[in-house]
Formats: sequence, structure tokens, C-alpha cells
Amino acid sequence: MKLTSQEEYGFRCLLQIGRAGPGGSLTIPEISEAEGISVPYTAKLLRMLRRGGFVKSVRGKEGGYSLARPADQIVVGKVLETLGGRFFEPGFCESHAGQATVCTHSVDCSIRSLWRTVQVALDQVLAKTTLQDLLRTEVEMTGWVASVSPPKGTGSVRPPAV
Repeated sequence: MKLTSQEEYGFRCLLQIGRAGPGGSLTIPEISEAEGISVPYTAKLLRMLRRGGFVKSVRGKEGGYSLARPADQIVVGKVLETLGGRFFEPGFCESHAGQATVCTHSVDCSIRSLWRTVQVALDQVLAKTTLQDLLRTEVEMTGWVASVSPPKGTGSVRPPAV
């Protein structure tokens, strides 16, 4: 399981804008330079974030990009969906059936159960995490993550019985 560069750099761009504070704005070249990515790629990511309703743009001499709503109202899971999608979508098995029209494991698939469980766990954490949370330092964020993670040594994760 990997984050795409689009998701990673999209979040970085959003964090740069978030660090500008309420009412602050940054231009594409400023964000591009701060993150070490090209101006065209930065523009593409900001278009996606604008279409997703996370940033807004203002034209003109004093223009730039700013947050479309407060950082504590921007949910990480929704940003990820906008930048790249979810880890496991319900239609995954239909689009990855191999050479057959229907996957040979469509009736009984333990792997599908695992991916669903992983997606539920991801959804739970990402739905609780906002851009405001990510504006913390790494040390502060490590403490926050520990507070929302299951305690260590609690055994394996078991999905509820169906």
C-alpha cells in the first residue's frame, strides 16, 4: 500500500497554505519553491484541491491560494479521496478479475475481507484527522497518533463477526 506522489504533494501544498494561517494566501510559485516541485505540477494539484472545495483562488496582484474553510473543517480522508481515491473501493474486484469476466474468487475471498477491514480502519482514522491536526510538529503529531491508535500488545485486529 503506497501513497501516490499526487496525494503526498497535494497534502504538502495544502499544508503550506494552511501554515499561512486564516486569511493568508500563497502563490503557485511560492508553494512550488517551498515544496521543491514544478510550477505546472503545483498548479495541477491546486486545481484539484480547488475543485474539491479545500482551497480558493484570488486573481490579481494580491492574489494567491487560501483555505476555502477553516483548517479544523478540512478532513484528511476527504482530501485523499479528491487527490487519489480510497485504498479499497467496492468495485475493485470487478475491475481486477484477471483474464476472466468475473473474478474466480468472487464467492469466497479472504483477501477482499482483509482489504475491507483495512479500509474501515483507514476511514476511522482519516475521518478523525483534520488539516489542523497536521499543522502540528512531528513530535506533537506522533503523540496525537498514539492517542487515536489501538494500544500496543492488544493482539491482532479482528473484524466483527458477520
